[in-house]
Amino acid sequence: MKKVILIFGVLSLLVFIRPVFGMNASSANVQTTTTVAQMEDETSESFFAEAVNGIKQFYSFTGFANAQSGNILMIFIGIVFIYLGIKFDYEPLLLIPIGTGVILGNIPFVAGYQTGIYETGSVLNYLYFGVVKGVYPPLIFLGIGAMTDFSSLIANPKLMLLGAAAQIGVFGTFLGALYLGFSLPEAGAIGIIGGADGPTAIFLSSKLANGINILPDGTTVKNLIGPIAIAAYSYMALVPVIQPPIMKLLTTKKERLIRMKPPRAVTQKEKMIFPVVALLLTTFISPSALPLLGMLFFGNLLKESGRTERLADTARTKLIDIVTILLGVTVGASTQADIFITKDSLMIFGLGAISFVIATMGGLLFAKFMNLFLKGEDKLNPLIGAAGVSAVPDSARVVHAEGIKADPHNYLLMHAMAPNVAGVIGSAIAAGIILSFLG
Repeated sequence: MKKVILIFGVLSLLVFIRPVFGMNASSANVQTTTTVAQMEDETSESFFAEAVNGIKQFYSFTGFANAQSGNILMIFIGIVFIYLGIKFDYEPLLLIPIGTGVILGNIPFVAGYQTGIYETGSVLNYLYFGVVKGVYPPLIFLGIGAMTDFSSLIANPKLMLLGAAAQIGVFGTFLGALYLGFSLPEAGAIGIIGGADGPTAIFLSSKLANGINILPDGTTVKNLIGPIAIAAYSYMALVPVIQPPIMKLLTTKKERLIRMKPPRAVTQKEKMIFPVVALLLTTFISPSALPLLGMLFFGNLLKESGRTERLADTARTKLIDIVTILLGVTVGASTQADIFITKDSLMIFGLGAISFVIATMGGLLFAKFMNLFLKGEDKLNPLIGAAGVSAVPDSARVVHAEGIKADPHNYLLMHAMAPNVAGVIGSAIAAGIILSFLG
């Protein structure tokens, strides 16, 4: 009986407390369900917030978020360069790499992520080393020397005077830059734009206006390599646009009809001797121009020696093509908007245009002056004086085209090549003289 009462009592107790446990379990389940729902809501909100923040962060690193009006302007200029090179064939080997470089240099990015050409450690920065240290220009001159035939200059040495006369644009621009407030080294670097020689302009600006040199008053010279290089190459490319109006303005139709006697035949021995003699003569006059002139005449010696055709072929094809690509892209990429779009850049472009006009006029007028002392078949067609600028061979081609317009049977190309290659030598000598005084 006691056992029955005990079992009954236990059962009664279990029955009594079951609702309590049941109620508590149900409550706990409700609370647990509520807590899970809240956690799911919070997790969903947290995930959404993180997603939004991630998208915002991603956008902050894109070019759309960091673009400035200057970047857009420079990208447009880069596209124009490419368009001119493709559509009008204006120095496409230069303008297309430079235009692409301008676009690359102005893609907006967050500073410090090793993308731009001025960012330490970036690939573009390493490639730009060849510009800053003046490595590329002598290699370009090596290729030019291996491509150039100096026969027309050897046959008629007096035409070298036309190349020298065109260098008045260099010294005229130098004085103009001083007048506008540039320091002596900066003005010297800007002045060489008047020679219409891109590699020489880069070489000189890398020595004088590189943003590193210190002036006597303690200030640092400005880094003008980008604006100077772009100006020099731009005006080289625009030779067919700039020169013809000046040529027509300063010459009469009678003068444009002058026919020059064919140049004499030049022997192979003369061609081989010329680079050695010219190297010694020019570098003794202007030792500072040795990196340029030395490589120019070395390349020509490879071409004319008859024993190093493989080396000459490499210099005038693969090597110069590689260097032209690297030079064009890195010079273009150095035109980042915040550095390039300045008052100084605008003044440099203005001076460059004026200097190119002065250089063209100098060659034309000096040819007319020489004609005062020449008679008969020795007289010069003044048009060839315009080829005294060192935009090889475009300037000579423009002279030839203008001569054909006046007389379809008057071929001036070979005559124009003499002052044209003389202009290359002259601009390098001028750069050496400037460097020796201001370097």
